[in-house]
Amino acid sequence: MRRGFRPGAGNPPPATLAAFAVLIVLAAGRTPVEGASFEERVQVCHACHGPEGHSSLPDTPSIGGQPSFFVVAQLFLFRDGRRNSPAMVEAAKGLTNDDLRAFAEYISKLPPPAPPPDAPDPVRFERGRVLARQQPCGVCHNQDFSGREQMPRLANQREDYLLKAMREFKSGARIGYAGAMAEELTRLSDDDLVALAHFLNHVPRR
Repeated sequence: MRRGFRPGAGNPPPATLAAFAVLIVLAAGRTPVEGASFEERVQVCHACHGPEGHSSLPDTPSIGGQPSFFVVAQLFLFRDGRRNSPAMVEAAKGLTNDDLRAFAEYISKLPPPAPPPDAPDPVRFERGRVLARQQPCGVCHNQDFSGREQMPRLANQREDYLLKAMREFKSGARIGYAGAMAEELTRLSDDDLVALAHFLNHVPRR
């Protein structure tokens, strides 16, 4: 758990923090609407996902280095209200198809996140490593988990976000591609998901 955020200690939930960050940017006039420059509009991304796309907000993904195809697809789903994130749905309102492509190209060129500075837990890391090889994670997301086409980068993504996303895929709360993620995760226990998230967060960069 990151310092400064303790459940039950009066801290607002992560979704509220992300929505509040977006509202601050929107209130300042830096909205993803016509009339604003691209540089102004992209501040909406940085408000929640951090400078250069490296997130420090709980349950909020780092987006640096994500494949452009993946980003376009996700922004499209947010714009259409087909993914459950009030902050992102609000931020994507009014984006044209050209806007989606421009944001995706920009995000894909941001540097990917680095492995966290803390050493991984050896037991969870090894269990996650074995699971990642047993499952077809590397087939879709590349052997180094860098992502490609519509498959996101998993390497060094925030651990809390990875766990959140996998739980949502498994429960059916999140839309996947032809149900592939839900099918692959259905046989895994929650402890397996915890280990996978830990491994992918700490996987060494190649």
